[in-house]
Amino acid sequence: MKTLKFLFVLIFCFGIFSVDAQINLKDKLKNATKNRANQRTNQGINKGLDAVEDGVKDVFKKKNQEGQDSTSTDQTEESAQDSKQSLKAFSNYDFVPGDKVLLYEDFSQDAIGDFPALWTTNKSGEVNTLNVAPGNWLNLNATEGNWWFLKEIEFPKNFIVEFDVVPKKGAPRYAVGVAMYGENGFKEMSDPYACKTGLVINIAKTGWESHGIKASSPRISGNSTLNPVEEEKVNHVIIWVQNRRVRIYHKGEKVLDMPTNLYDDSKFTRFGFMLYRGASSASYVSNIKITTASPDTRNKLLTEGKLITYGIYFDVNKDVVKPESYGTLNDIAKILNEVPDVKVKIVGHTDSDGQDTANMDLSKRRAASVKAELAKTFGVNADRLVTDGMGESQSVAPNDTPVNKALNRRVEFIKL
Repeated sequence: MKTLKFLFVLIFCFGIFSVDAQINLKDKLKNATKNRANQRTNQGINKGLDAVEDGVKDVFKKKNQEGQDSTSTDQTEESAQDSKQSLKAFSNYDFVPGDKVLLYEDFSQDAIGDFPALWTTNKSGEVNTLNVAPGNWLNLNATEGNWWFLKEIEFPKNFIVEFDVVPKKGAPRYAVGVAMYGENGFKEMSDPYACKTGLVINIAKTGWESHGIKASSPRISGNSTLNPVEEEKVNHVIIWVQNRRVRIYHKGEKVLDMPTNLYDDSKFTRFGFMLYRGASSASYVSNIKITTASPDTRNKLLTEGKLITYGIYFDVNKDVVKPESYGTLNDIAKILNEVPDVKVKIVGHTDSDGQDTANMDLSKRRAASVKAELAKTFGVNADRLVTDGMGESQSVAPNDTPVNKALNRRVEFIKL
């Protein structure tokens, strides 16, 4: 009789298991146990129920682990494949950021709702967060006006400007204008169209406009309709200035290339954004970075023995190499493939945000991802590459400002 009761309880428990979801299993088993407490006069039955419950848990645990492992593997393989395809698709990205960061601004030091401390405007603006992207964003919340970075920047002849822009809906023509210019004397709020020399890039809903400016001289202008920006989405815009030449990149394309867009004597010290009356709607901007361009990669890597690069990109807390890294990786790969006896250590570095152990792990994974891309996409022999990560332990600047944190987020190539 005891055996029959035991079998009955087992069958009853498995019936509950098959009908109800896993999340309610434990409670139902306990309720079944409670309802039949008076019938259980034998400890063997209780042990049997415990065994059933433990066995069910083990089954689910095993299945969940298998599912998680499968999902993780699939996602890793899919991410690697997407990254490889994306890098190839961005082969037009031939710019190579240098080893000096002139400006980095992500508004992380500013309070939400405040106007950013290092900027000024003749209209209004505030720092916001967005549901389409992480981080802080400057809301250019007017349909006209100027927003200037207050400090002067010593732009070299060869530099790269990058930023993210999220245009709001309803712009009649322009999402935002970007201005770099030089003045006869510093003014907090000046007019780039009336400056000594300048470059204004107007980002339109239908394309791109570029204007080289010099006082008392006609503008040197160009335009393109390739890959315009999308409203209410993050658009990563890159501008490469090389002496007189201006190139603009967006969504895997070189959207504009003007060989003689600037006057010979152009010299810039100011940077900012513009909106035009009757032609613009507000936009959000963030992750503004200005760097030198085209370092002497061969000399630094082969002669000096160490190359520091800010041209290999990752999303926040991610280790997948972004496709905008194509130019930098291609430049390094050419040298490594031309000199096949050189071995290199790839070292990842982070800033101090987050936990030390997490940063150390992230830096190691990023270095490994760089190695994988050099081997898969650019044909570098993986046996010549070793990787390591230093996390935040070898900072080159205090982790106290967005610019200094950007300096610490880097990848180094060390000749062995």
